[in-house]
Amino acid sequence: METEAWNKSMDPDFVILGFNTSESLQILFFALFLFMHIITVSGHLAIVVVTLVDSALCTPMYFFLRNLSFIEVCYTLVIVPKMLTNFLTKNLRISLTACAAQMFSFIAFGGTECFLLAVMAYDRFVAICNPLRYTVIMSRTLCMQLLGVAFISGFTISLGLTTLIFSLPFCGSHIINHFFCDIPPVLFLACSDTYANEVAVFLVCMMILLMPFLLILVSYVFIANSIIRIKCSEGRKKAFSTCAAHLIVVMLHYGCAIFIYIRPKSSYSLDRDKVVSLFYTNVTPMLYPMIYSLRNKEVKEAFKRVWERNVFFH
Repeated sequence: METEAWNKSMDPDFVILGFNTSESLQILFFALFLFMHIITVSGHLAIVVVTLVDSALCTPMYFFLRNLSFIEVCYTLVIVPKMLTNFLTKNLRISLTACAAQMFSFIAFGGTECFLLAVMAYDRFVAICNPLRYTVIMSRTLCMQLLGVAFISGFTISLGLTTLIFSLPFCGSHIINHFFCDIPPVLFLACSDTYANEVAVFLVCMMILLMPFLLILVSYVFIANSIIRIKCSEGRKKAFSTCAAHLIVVMLHYGCAIFIYIRPKSSYSLDRDKVVSLFYTNVTPMLYPMIYSLRNKEVKEAFKRVWERNVFFH
């Protein structure tokens, strides 16, 4: 009855429904996702520190990896702390401004990551297909420019998309059937015709997701062709190993994102999509440092060197 009365009011706040489970399960989920969040942030910050302090990792590939880890930290901090708070509190409200800010930040960092993954694919393309000119082509200036384009594109698109969505009137139920202010569940709450907004969202998601993904695929077609032509088996293995971690991350990131956003509104299932979103906002960011560390000999050796230096210092 309290929820129904609140729905009929003109209160501008939203309520993030989260996971409708028992109190004991809420505490269990809090402990589980807090542990995952600590592992995620620690892993990405470790990559940031190691790639900064170890001179052997001062290459364009690790420059982009460092920034990817920084983006992942920001990305998870936008979503997870509020989700963890909601597990322990009965006050599930979030103001309209805070909801818009969360959506803007989520899209901005997620979009920047999409563009940065495409830049990293280009870096691998140059390294494998044109190794003799790699240091000339991937100069520090070009790396900074590519990083700047990724950030500017992600934040500019996010600003336009968030403005478009929150220009809609929300005069009915303000209960968001999700654990954060994501695009589909917020669109469901609009009380006007959202067809034009849905088309715009679809086109923007195509720009953020499919265009970089296609560029990555094209890059890897050329990379695969170059690897096949390497006569030495050891050379082929080394070339493949430098791309394997990036390729795994690309498949995880784009696979979940394309499933959620590149489809019509009629096919949405908020309860099912909530589980998928839980995977790509909590599980995959935790896996990325492990993937890059376990699949990359140079990163493992750099971690060892930094650890040994710190132990010797102490």
